[in-house]
Amino acid sequence: MLPSLGLCVVALVALTLSACSRQAPAPEPVRAVKLLEVGASPLQTRVEYAGDVRAQTESRLGFQVAGKLVRRAVNVGDVVRQGQVLAEIDGQDYALAAQAAQAQVAAARTQRDLAQADWQRFSALKEKGFISGVELDRRRASLQSAQAQLEQAQAQAAAQSNQSSYARLLAPAAGVITAVSAEPGQVVSAGTAVLQLAHDGPRDAVIAVPEGARGQIAVGQAVQVRIWSTAERLSATVREMAASADPVTRTYSVKVGLQGQPQPDLGATAYVSMDSGAAAAQAALKLPTTALWQQQGASMVWRFDPASATVQAQRVEVGSVEGSEVVIVSGLEPGMQVVVTGTHVLTQGQKVSVYQPRHPEAAH
Repeated sequence: MLPSLGLCVVALVALTLSACSRQAPAPEPVRAVKLLEVGASPLQTRVEYAGDVRAQTESRLGFQVAGKLVRRAVNVGDVVRQGQVLAEIDGQDYALAAQAAQAQVAAARTQRDLAQADWQRFSALKEKGFISGVELDRRRASLQSAQAQLEQAQAQAAAQSNQSSYARLLAPAAGVITAVSAEPGQVVSAGTAVLQLAHDGPRDAVIAVPEGARGQIAVGQAVQVRIWSTAERLSATVREMAASADPVTRTYSVKVGLQGQPQPDLGATAYVSMDSGAAAAQAALKLPTTALWQQQGASMVWRFDPASATVQAQRVEVGSVEGSEVVIVSGLEPGMQVVVTGTHVLTQGQKVSVYQPRHPEAAH
């Protein structure tokens, strides 16, 4: 019994000594945080849309008659002059039809000449009293009918001549070919687009505007355009707005007429900036995006309490995003201080210290 009692006493003493030697947990470190005093600042006054430069006049060119395309004289990017031949279709049938029309003109002219000679002969007989006036009137009517048939044949011949000339597609103005829609050997119908021509002259910056911003833009509104490739800035005016939205993107096409010379290259990337509307004159509370964190789907910030040097969770409502900042709709008041960095390592009621940069000038 004595050895067992001794072992128990030794074990009890060992446990007591180990409990006495256990160290207390280290206090939670006081973290240094960067603070920002909440204040009202103006909302972004201008919005910018990306688009591209296009000619104000773009024509989709096609033949006025149907036929098989036998030659295309231009390619995409070619510069053309007014009246230049761009493409041709097989015009043999139209040439034959023009010849047939000319033959009809010759036949109608012969009939008219015969009727005229007949009328002159009967006029002489009427003066001598050999025929009645009714017979002379009959010859006059025949002459008028022959003259009308001649004029009809001449009109048909002129139309057939035009049809023959339509076998060649000519450039209506100087410009640049921007698209090709048909190749030699293809049979095209009248009016089918074969080429697309961007006319020389004024150019537009074309942008797509969302439905919510359409009411902030008006025809005649002055805007600024920045050409990305050259960093050139141009004055411009809203020239045209689409009446309906694009069925795919649900945006509205807006054409901005560029001013000044020289005009930028076709297809160049252009950024159009304009006033964002009446909201531009308002002020709002802004915070950097790093100040926000999420809790159960709600946007939160850490509010600094100077009296206790602790941070308290504060729920806020975010309105919009402007670059790296967010607009706070509710939850904060001007003059409050919030933590802007390291929000993920803080806890409710944690004591913090205000971060002081080693070189104060570096903070500016």
